[in-house]
Amino acid sequence: MGPLLTRTLAAFVAALLGGGIGAIVGGALDAAAVGAMLGSALGAAVLAAWDSAHGQALMDWLRGPQVGQAPHEVGWWGEMVYRIERVLRLRDADIVLEKQRLQEFLQAIEASPNGVLLLGDGDQIEWCNRTAAEHFGLDRERDRRQRVTNLVRAPAFVTHMQRGQYEEPVVITAPNGRDTLMVLVRPYGEGMKLVLTQDITERERAEAMRRDFVANVSHEIRTPLTVLAGFVETLVQLPLTEVERRRVLTVMTQQTDRMQTLVGDLLTLAQLEGSPRPPVDRWLSVSDLMQRTQVDALALSAGRHTLVVGGGADAEVAGSDTELLSALGNLVNNAVRYTPAGGRIDVQWRWRDDGSAEIAVSDSGPGIAREHLPRLTERFYRVDGSRSRETGGTGLGLSIVKHVVQRHGGEIDISSELGKGSSFKLVLPASRVRRRADVVTEPAVPA
Repeated sequence: MGPLLTRTLAAFVAALLGGGIGAIVGGALDAAAVGAMLGSALGAAVLAAWDSAHGQALMDWLRGPQVGQAPHEVGWWGEMVYRIERVLRLRDADIVLEKQRLQEFLQAIEASPNGVLLLGDGDQIEWCNRTAAEHFGLDRERDRRQRVTNLVRAPAFVTHMQRGQYEEPVVITAPNGRDTLMVLVRPYGEGMKLVLTQDITERERAEAMRRDFVANVSHEIRTPLTVLAGFVETLVQLPLTEVERRRVLTVMTQQTDRMQTLVGDLLTLAQLEGSPRPPVDRWLSVSDLMQRTQVDALALSAGRHTLVVGGGADAEVAGSDTELLSALGNLVNNAVRYTPAGGRIDVQWRWRDDGSAEIAVSDSGPGIAREHLPRLTERFYRVDGSRSRETGGTGLGLSIVKHVVQRHGGEIDISSELGKGSSFKLVLPASRVRRRADVVTEPAVPA
């Protein structure tokens, strides 16, 4: 039975009962018809009052926060209360779910490495994540509802916002004066804007290094090519004596060797940068590495220096023997080239207190001024360019050494003082070195 039919039947029953009671009371007073009419009206009024009371209770609950249970009713009012309460509870559940989704969305934006800034109508800041606040130097609470161009005063950004053409991003310097930001603006909604920021400092630095690298390679190759071209032209056009011809061919051979060395170093760097890291489970004998380094050093020195190689008999290192020998070879080669005859060169393996280890290549050469030390591992950086070229250096050796030790999880430590020699240490982490308990440590051996 439907609610409308139920209420109609209830009204009919109330009127009928009221009319019957009124007729009985009116009959006692000789006014049965009047009593029946009044009784019917009174019955309908009682039903209406009952409905009004229940309706008022329901309205009072709806006007409130609807925290507690809805009024408990029966019949038609009970069904109405149940259905209204159910709709409200479903609405509350949807609101809670939407709030949860919004919170998860904001947390995801918060975790983004890029900055996100929401601007309202008039470019006021509505919300920003932590990254955007750091990029622009904003206070997330204090700067809300502030116009963004009043806080971010970079001329390029202000012009970009005023122009209103957002197809291309704009690159600006961050307020800290050090970082470079790429800012992308996208309009949405009614006057709203989404501002995305990305720190491109490292990208810009890498691009600058790439440009410098290309320029340096071009210069380094152009010089010997120019020399070779000049001597080839000389050989073709001028009649030379046997002595002059030999001198020209000697210089040409030197320049050819220089180019071959340069190309070899460039290929080594490219291989280091493009290949996977050395394995951590391939253990090499440090003693073998030191012995092979000693053999190469003796050949380079040709008896002009005192060479001391020691340590490592009880040690193993995890990694690539080819790369480690290349790094040690570059360090020993530099020590031999720059240490005057009669000087001393030491190659030593040492354990550190924290379980790590180091291979130190030290010399008694002229030393290096303090201001040059931070840049020694840069590609093509030379303390004395003319002298380095005279000794056959390419300016890439220490860069190769740095790449090798970093690929093994370590670092290069350089110390030097003018007139007192230099020391280059390959510091390897504890995870890459281990002791061999079955070997007795041997003292350093002069060569």
